[in-house]
Amino acid sequence: MGLLSDLTTWAKDFVESAGYVGVFLMVVLENVFPPIPSEAILPLAGFLAGEGRFWLPAVILAATMGAVAGALILYYAAYWFGEARLRWLIRKYGKWFAVSERDLDSANAWFDHHGYKAVFLCRMVPIVRSLVSLPAGLRRMNLVPFIAYTAIGSGLWNSLLIVAGWWLGDNWEDVSHLVDYLDYPMYVAIIGALIWFIWKKKFATKPSDKANSPEPTR
Repeated sequence: MGLLSDLTTWAKDFVESAGYVGVFLMVVLENVFPPIPSEAILPLAGFLAGEGRFWLPAVILAATMGAVAGALILYYAAYWFGEARLRWLIRKYGKWFAVSERDLDSANAWFDHHGYKAVFLCRMVPIVRSLVSLPAGLRRMNLVPFIAYTAIGSGLWNSLLIVAGWWLGDNWEDVSHLVDYLDYPMYVAIIGALIWFIWKKKFATKPSDKANSPEPTR
C-alpha cells in the first residue's frame, strides 16, 4: 500500500512539473500499469487548468491520446503473445500489475458479449478499462474501430475526471472518493456479465437430438 501511495504521489508530481507531456505519459502508464489510478491524476490536471496553468481542452486531448497509446501497447502485446503466453505472463507477473486471470476472464466476457462496443463501454469500468485491449488484440479486432471506440470512451471518462477536478478546485482530491461510489455498480455489472457469459456457454439450449436424427423409415 505504501508503494502504491508513493507511486501515486510521484505521478502527481510528474504531471505538475511536466505539463501536457506528463499527463500523456501518466495516462499511458496508467493503462499499462492499472495500480496508478487515473482518478488521482486527471482531477489534478483539471485543477491546474482551473488555476490557469493548463488549457482545459489540451489536457483532455493529451489524456485521451495517452489512453489510446496505452491501449495500443496492450493490444499489440496480446496480438503477438497469444492467449496461452499471455495467461502465463499474468500468472507469473500479474501480481506486480494488480492483474489476475479472473480480470482477463472478465474482459473476455465483456468483449464476447458486447463485441466492438465493449471497447467503448469498458473504458468507464475499473481495471477492465485497460484489460479490454487484450481480448481485442487476441481476436485481432480491426484497428480503425478499436482506436475510434477507445478514443471516444476514454475521452468521455477523461473529460469527466478532468472537468470534475476543474470544477471542485481546491477540493479536487474528493473526485477519487466520488468515483469509488461509482465503481460498485460497475463491479456488479462485470460480475453479472461474467455469470451470464458462463451460463450461456455451459447451459445454452442446443438443438435436440430428435430434431437432428433422421426420420424413421416405414
